[in-house]
Amino acid sequence: MVQLDAMQRRTLAWAGLAVVLTAFDGSVLVLALPAVAGDFHARVPDLSNLGSILALGSLGALPLATLADRFGRRRLIAVGVAGFSIANFGSAFAPSLEGLAFLRLAAVCFEVLVGGVATALIVEEAPAGRRGQAVSVLAVLSGAGTAITVIAYPLVAPHWRWLFAAGGVGLVAAPLIWLRLPEGRVWERVRPSGSALRLLLAPPWRRRLVIIAATTALLAVLLEPAGLFFTLFASQVLRMSPAKISVLIAVSGVAGAASYVAGGYLSDRYGRRAPGAGLTGATAVAASLSFATGTPGFLLGNVLWSSFASAATPVLGAWSGELFPTRARATAEAAGSVAGAVGSVAGLQAVGVLASSAGLGTALELTGVVALAGAALLLLLPETRGSPLPD
Repeated sequence: MVQLDAMQRRTLAWAGLAVVLTAFDGSVLVLALPAVAGDFHARVPDLSNLGSILALGSLGALPLATLADRFGRRRLIAVGVAGFSIANFGSAFAPSLEGLAFLRLAAVCFEVLVGGVATALIVEEAPAGRRGQAVSVLAVLSGAGTAITVIAYPLVAPHWRWLFAAGGVGLVAAPLIWLRLPEGRVWERVRPSGSALRLLLAPPWRRRLVIIAATTALLAVLLEPAGLFFTLFASQVLRMSPAKISVLIAVSGVAGAASYVAGGYLSDRYGRRAPGAGLTGATAVAASLSFATGTPGFLLGNVLWSSFASAATPVLGAWSGELFPTRARATAEAAGSVAGAVGSVAGLQAVGVLASSAGLGTALELTGVVALAGAALLLLLPETRGSPLPD
């Protein structure tokens, strides 16, 4: 159990609210993708292009994250919540697939910003021996945001625009986060000096940044298209109804919630390196095989995929925070997301091309080898469990 003082609990509560809203807004498109495709008469290549455009939203998060390292965590989290809430509300009125892509591009930019800065803040404020468990709580809250979408969508399907409109509630939450979320005490003790990006490109941070970037990019080659096309594959290939898909997501979510806690505990007890590499590799295998084994394999594979990925989340979140200095921690989180965007575009375009000849399931399966190589790269990083955070 994570032991937190009053300010740490307040930080977790308000940063957690931001993460819940981020996960809710970010999961609508994935769950409603079959309906979106139907409304706009979009094919797999069209949806691959949509996903590629969305992945580029991470690029916009990088300069904003440098501001979080310079001016603090609280303000940028609040601004990010307001930004993606405006974009999500606008998405409800998108007249075309291109219009939706533009609005989602802006939303992804702010969602990535909030996710990265909130993780950096939690790592900084948690007790040294409980960072993994603290990040696991944040991950559970993220799962709760996705659960809201999973429960709500079958009730309104196929009216996906209603959920995007509901995302506008973040405009009410953003001012409260600005006023109530405490600024990070660790960040306040460190005086920013020069460019955060320039700092990350100096030894020893450069090697760590390159490894994290390469791992994130290679994993995204599989996980981004797999995550985007999950509901489309279930709906069009396996003929599952929206209700059945939501039940599967709910079951996977329950398994994932328990795995978040288990991953945080394992990370704080046994370290970051071995659990991080092992769980990430298992995630790649489970996700890849989900699309190559028919309906029974798809069901089991998705539960395992969710479990392994969820357990890996607090491990990697705590690890990445401990690998980089406070003066550039939020920037490092965003830089990893930029690398992920590159991998996402590559994976989405590859799946878009391969799906027309080999089928969507086979195309997704083939990207798994690349993701497994990315997991192996994590073994090149140092163990950092419980070590003092570098300034």
